[in-house]
Amino acid sequence: MQLNWLDSEIPSTLSSGFPAKMVLLDLETTGGKAIYHRIIEIGLLVIENGELVEKWQTFVDPEASLPPFIQKLTGINPGMLQGAPRFEAIAEELLSKLAGRTLVAHNARFDYGFLKNEFERIGISYNAKPLCSVKFSRNLYPQFKRHGLSQIIERFEISIENRHRAMDDAEMIYKFFQKSSALFSDDEIAATCKTLLKRPSLPTLLDSKEVEKLPASAGVYYFYDQKGLLLYIGKSVHIRNRVMSHFSSDHKNPKDLQMSTKIAHIDFEQTPSDFGAQIRESNQIKAQSPIYNRRLRKVKKLFQYRSSEDSNGYLRLNIESVETEDTFVEQQFGLFRSPRQATKKMQHLADQYFLCYKLLGLEGDRNNQQPCFRSQLKKCFGACHGAEPAAAYNERMTAALKNYQIKLWPYGGPILVEERDPQNPEQVAFHIVDRWRYVAKLALIEDIYDLGYQMLKEDKRPVASEVQANDRDDWDDRFDLDIYFILVRFMVDQEKMKMNNLKIWHLLSE
Repeated sequence: MQLNWLDSEIPSTLSSGFPAKMVLLDLETTGGKAIYHRIIEIGLLVIENGELVEKWQTFVDPEASLPPFIQKLTGINPGMLQGAPRFEAIAEELLSKLAGRTLVAHNARFDYGFLKNEFERIGISYNAKPLCSVKFSRNLYPQFKRHGLSQIIERFEISIENRHRAMDDAEMIYKFFQKSSALFSDDEIAATCKTLLKRPSLPTLLDSKEVEKLPASAGVYYFYDQKGLLLYIGKSVHIRNRVMSHFSSDHKNPKDLQMSTKIAHIDFEQTPSDFGAQIRESNQIKAQSPIYNRRLRKVKKLFQYRSSEDSNGYLRLNIESVETEDTFVEQQFGLFRSPRQATKKMQHLADQYFLCYKLLGLEGDRNNQQPCFRSQLKKCFGACHGAEPAAAYNERMTAALKNYQIKLWPYGGPILVEERDPQNPEQVAFHIVDRWRYVAKLALIEDIYDLGYQMLKEDKRPVASEVQANDRDDWDDRFDLDIYFILVRFMVDQEKMKMNNLKIWHLLSE
């Protein structure tokens, strides 16, 4: 139908299709991250059975500085907040207005996230299922591309004195609902509200069908924005649940909260188990560099510890770089991306096992026999000046390094890892691994011959099956630290191998 909202008569009460009890709320804050930015102003309207029964506004002392850009955006300056109550002082009154009412806000995830965090800071648990007026607009006015409050104000020619002030913006939601009450039937509005409130809390731009298509199985998922820009890659043993966890906890995670405002499309790839999901996620993050993932990259150099005995029989530790093509040798421990990371872990081990900073190269001249500073604090037992026997010190050093010894490749050559979903035997993948290096994922078992491998005769050949595309292009000869950790986690743990239905077949390389 043709909507003529400029000529429609505005009703004095809201449609009965809206929830009977609502609070239309807007917040002004010191920034966009609910986990550490704070509320500076609250404005709300209480609606009972379609009637506006109360308006309530207050400034809030954020107990933090007010950034200049927020002052410019809102018109709120530090002087206006002087003497304002802290959130703790108004929490009970605010909670009494919210209790038993549907919380409504424009981009409700933002406001709800701030409210929930502020209440949590003072030991109050606040939970609600908010109604987002952005999604309401998107559902009833699909002919428009943009549904921000500024666009709605312009669309309906609503007058407003102070944009980006809490009470004024809350009143804009009310006037928008008034306009919609004139344009749509009670049943249309009721159906829209019911759909939005029944639906799990989703990002504003994301259609529920994007979530409904997600499988309840292992794999990798991809978040994209409206223009197709890749935002994030993740993995899970249950893709749908993991994706929803991003949206249910985004009030605590600044990255998820910021990302959720941009997600418009979700793609996924299924894998037979967590093993394939972890491998695929690591390779894809490095290959595609999504903007919200921690930066993972293959490096030419890693750093290790090398242990050696000094002339007095004490074990000493050095940090050395190693080329990723090198074969790791005995007496080397740990794999680190940087000397700083290696040093930090060394300091942690020293504290845990009472190791000497001098013998670790963390303090002063390693060759003088003066006590180190930590020995005065009883954090070193005197190995630095001979007060502790070398055998006792070396025993603790060995214990400290035990879990950091590089795992030797336990096979005579390359292997084929068969990964099969126990619930769906047709869902299968084959992975070639050689000396902790991930070589390829195969589409057909016969592809091993094209890559220069063959099955050992004593190994019974696994059944071939069509799987995902070959990942050979993702692989190079360099050692990949992330892949190493994934492989070790699975391949040295027989229980985990069984749980993920993984089998190993020995290969010969030509």
